[in-house]
Amino acid sequence: MKIEGSIQTSHENPVAVADALKVDNLRGTTTTIIDGTVCTTFESEKLRSVIASVDDYLMNLKVAEEICWYVSR
Repeated sequence: MKIEGSIQTSHENPVAVADALKVDNLRGTTTTIIDGTVCTTFESEKLRSVIASVDDYLMNLKVAEEICWYVSR
């Protein structure tokens, strides 16, 4: 069974946020920019892997957003 999902988020500087997130992408994770939104897709055959990837991603997203916000000020 293949499990897939995606998260789309808006940011003041989507390129900087996406670039910061891409370096931490694990196998089965892809980060792109679609229509000015950061879109990250997750896929795996194991639900636990997807859950762990999303958990890591959300923490990395928070840090990337905060750093981009502070740098832009």
